[in-house]
Parts: sequence; structure tokens; C-alpha cells
Amino acid sequence: MRTRTRAGAGTGAGRHITLRARLTLTYGGLFLLAGLTLLGVTYALFTQELSRSGDTRYLAKVSAPPTAGAQSGAENDTGGNPAGGRVHARGETVDTASDDRLHITLENLMRAQTKEVRDAAVTSLITQGSIALLVVGGIAAGFGWLIAGQVLAPLHRVTETARRIAAAPAADRGLHERIALRGRRDEVAELADTFDTMIERLDRSFDGQRRFVANASHELRTPLTVGRAMVEVAMHRRSASPDVLRLGEALLQINARHERLIGGLLLLARSENEVVNAAPLDLADVVAHVAAQTADEAAEAGVAVRADAGEAVTSGDALLLERVVQNLVENGIRHNAGADGWVRVASRTAGPRVVLEVANSGPVVPPYEVPALFGPFRRLDADRVVTAKGAGLGLSIVQSIVRAHGGTVTARPRAGGGLDVEVVLPVRQPVPV
Repeated sequence: MRTRTRAGAGTGAGRHITLRARLTLTYGGLFLLAGLTLLGVTYALFTQELSRSGDTRYLAKVSAPPTAGAQSGAENDTGGNPAGGRVHARGETVDTASDDRLHITLENLMRAQTKEVRDAAVTSLITQGSIALLVVGGIAAGFGWLIAGQVLAPLHRVTETARRIAAAPAADRGLHERIALRGRRDEVAELADTFDTMIERLDRSFDGQRRFVANASHELRTPLTVGRAMVEVAMHRRSASPDVLRLGEALLQINARHERLIGGLLLLARSENEVVNAAPLDLADVVAHVAAQTADEAAEAGVAVRADAGEAVTSGDALLLERVVQNLVENGIRHNAGADGWVRVASRTAGPRVVLEVANSGPVVPPYEVPALFGPFRRLDADRVVTAKGAGLGLSIVQSIVRAHGGTVTARPRAGGGLDVEVVLPVRQPVPV
């Protein structure tokens, strides 16, 4: 199921990112985006301020005029020297052109140093800032993963409960289970409460349906019994004419079919309930008993029944499991074709499971028709519903009983015609001494 269907473990194309991972990635991505934006703004402001402050300090230093004292001293030293040079007190003259070249050299040096400092600062900001952003982003993503796990923990509980109910062997198994989520009243709690309400209504609906079937079947048994008694009394009268006898036989056949139908409905309603008093039993004994019990019916139909009763110890309701074997064998006898028909029933142990196999010859069964055979009142040939000995509930009862015992039943069409039905039940675990 989630090939991967929306509901189960998945492989291949069915893999997907969990909600927790998506929340973590979203949170981490937003954090990194905000960090990158902050780092970019810081970089722009830093370079702008560094460029402005460096040029201003440099220009202030190289462009500052001489102080008043220096100018006065220079005038006294030069004494109005017409050559345009400066004359110090010792009579030395300095060329102003050399002083200008020195200023230009200092200016270039200062600009180179400023650029070097700016590049180093920008590189340090980008490199170390990026590393710090990645480290902090990873830590934030880790915390986001933990927080998302705590937030989604109640949702996981809802999912696990729903999965257990969906994995129950029958549609109404596990409906008694509730989530009963406690704690903070948020959206997840509302979802859990809604789910519990839905499951409770479904549980009541299934219980009501089973009770209705059981009660209706019990109520219908009484008039059928009375009707059969009246027909038998009329047939056994001395004055009964041949027409009355023929009519009575036809009515008794119809009455018997209705009784089988009601008995099947009762058994179906009972088998849908969980097995409470399970006891150990060997399917080999059940197979041998059913093969002997159906020998007369098989002989009348010209069908050979072959039993291969191997040891297969399991636990369950002996009467219900006997009905499983009986229904499958009778189904194989009644749906055979020709005088060389056969039915083979075998039991064996296969590891932690016991296997019951019932194969029979018969008409070719289309593979797409096999699943429908396990539905109530479903047959391959609708024309046989009225005249058939069965009530159309045989395989439905088998499936319900097997599911109640924690097993599975599968049917496969045989290449030469007929069916191969396999029932798998859990093996009985030994009781520790």
C-alpha cells in the first residue's frame, strides 16, 4: 500500500520527504536567507564607512596647512627670500618641489595601505561571517528538527493509531481503539478528537449491523421451522394426493435452502467477532474428519476427495475452523465438472505458519472474478443462485473466520480449471513451562 500508496511504507518512486524534514528545511532556509541578507547589508555599510572614514582622515592629514607658529618662523627664516625657497636658521634652503613630490608619494602610500586594509577587512568579514552563518544556521536547523519533532509527535500518534486500525484483518477490527490525546488543545488535538468521534460512530454502526443480522436471522428461523412442520404434516396425511406430495417436496427444498441461508448469516455474524476462547487443535484431524464427512456427497457427485493430512497445530475455535475446511471442500465438490472431478485437501506446517490447501478441478475461472467470490451472495454464474445447494456465503464465511483467527486466505485459478485456495494461520506457540 503508500506501491507506495498514500498509506504505507514506500520504496523507489514512492519515497517522499517527511513533513518534519520539510519544516526543518523551510526553517533553516529562511534562517540562512535572513542571515545572508544581514551579511550583505553589513558588508555594504562596512565598505562604505571604511572608504569614507579612510579618505577623510588621510585628506585631513596631507592637506592640513602649516600652523601659525610654523608660518611665522618660516617667514623669519626666509626673510623674504625672493628665490621662493625656505631658509632655516642655519641658512639651509629647501626646495618646495621636493616637498610636493614627497606629499604625492605619501598620498599614494596611504591609499595603497587603505586599500589593503579595506580588502583584508572585507575578506575577513565575508569569510568568517559566512562560516559563522553556516555554523549558526546548522545549529538552528538542528533545533528546528527537534522542535518540529515535538510539535508533530501528537500527529504521529494519530497516524500510528489510524495505521493499526487500517491494518486490522477485517474492516471492523480495531474500531474499539481510540487516540484519546491529552495535553494542549490545539489543531492536532482537534484532529485527534474528530478522528475518535468518527471511529466511535463506525464502531457503533458495525456493532448495530452485526446485531441486526443476528437478531433477524434468529427471528426468521421460527417461521421457517413452523412452515416446514406444516408442510411435513400435510405430506404425511393419508389423503395427500400426488400433487400435494410433489408440491410439499418442492416447498421443503425451498425451506431447506432458506434455513441454510439463515444459518450462514448467523455463522457469518458470529465469525466476524473476535475469537475469545481459543484452544489448540491440529488441522490434520479436522481435514481427516471433513474428508470422511463429505464422502457421501462426493460419491453422489462423482468427485474424488483426496486428503493429505499433515501435522498443523494452531489455536482457535474448533467448530469455526472445521467450518472453514468443510465450506472449502463442499465448494470444490459442488463446482466440479465431469465424472473425473477431484478435490484435494492438505494441511502442513511452514515455519511460523500452518497452511491449509484445498484444490479442485472444475470450469475455468477468470482471474478477475476471483476477488468477487469472497463477497456475500457472489457467484460466477448468477443462474445457479436459485438451484444451487449453497447459499452463496461459503467463501465469505471462510474469509471472516480466517481473519478472526489472525490468518489470510487467497484463491488462485488453476490453468486447467478450478481453484486453488490457500489458508494461512499462525502456528500455536508452545506454552513455557
